Amino acid sequence: MKTGYDEEINKEDERAFDEDIEKIDEEVERIFDEEMKKIDEQLEQEILFALVGEVNTGKSTTINRLMGEEKAPVAPEPGETFELDEYNFTEKVIFIDTPGLDDISKKNSDQTMKLIKKVDIILFFLNAAGTVFSESEKKVYDKIKKKNENVILVLNKIDAVEEDTIPKLVRFIKKNTGSKQVIVPISSKNNINIDNLREEILNILKKNGKDILFVRSLNEKTSIANKWIYSAGSAAGAIGLSPIPGSDIVPITGIQIGLMIQLAKIYDKELSKERAKELAVATLVGNLGKTLFRQVVGAVPIAGPAAAGAIASSMTIALGHAVKYAYENDIELDVDTLKGLITEFYKFNDPKKA
Repeated sequence: MKTGYDEEINKEDERAFDEDIEKIDEEVERIFDEEMKKIDEQLEQEILFALVGEVNTGKSTTINRLMGEEKAPVAPEPGETFELDEYNFTEKVIFIDTPGLDDISKKNSDQTMKLIKKVDIILFFLNAAGTVFSESEKKVYDKIKKKNENVILVLNKIDAVEEDTIPKLVRFIKKNTGSKQVIVPISSKNNINIDNLREEILNILKKNGKDILFVRSLNEKTSIANKWIYSAGSAAGAIGLSPIPGSDIVPITGIQIGLMIQLAKIYDKELSKERAKELAVATLVGNLGKTLFRQVVGAVPIAGPAAAGAIASSMTIALGHAVKYAYENDIELDVDTLKGLITEFYKFNDPKKA
């Protein structure tokens, strides 16, 4: 038998629930405009890569592996000198192959150094099967590093040396370049550690606000999208631990809206503000239900902050995977579809099973 006290609690809970939904609406309005403007400005830019290193260090093969398509031109024959060779991998992602190291030091030095100053990233190729970081390579590296800090040393052809040799080569290079220099051992021939190289590139581009532009240009986006999804889940879970009731709904919604926009942009899908709002509400309310939703925002502290944080994290991860799955499979993303997909993906991240 319900008492008047029970009814008053229910009415209060309904009021609080409506207030939380209103907060979601307000947050979608704000974060959607901010994120869209920031990303659209990014997509108007270009990414310039400079490829530096001796001929036959595997530059073209590496770029093809990196981008997931066979587009990079074949390198010249050994000993053949040439000027700067620019080609567009996509309309916005441009690779510029530089002359051999001797030419950088002599004939084409001025032209190359002007390029080095303006590029976003320099991929400096070393041959693990050759004389690694020779005097000429060190000379050019020192010259380049003074002009542009965004250098990644790509130690290619590690498949051609003994496995225990690779750490020794990396230590030798670090000794001659400094402990903070990024060095990525790879085999472009055997597709080894290409993901690591891609990750280091993204680290630099993210600082410069060009990471989404780069991922959008990749043929294979799944692994990077997955990292973004789990990162968003961790962020939402950390916010969900807040002991202050209702303080977390706005930032959690912001994280989820930002994630949806990022995924829409890299998969080149349309996402309107109205649709984003519908999907955000469907994620937090439609799948959770009012009771569980109120626990997530800390207004009904039945399960405690730890459980609320776990729920917020799991729902955000499920949302990300649902959106990614729909985009990758060209599924029309409406509320009913999203709710069904989230239910399936949530089973894999259910905090009650942890």
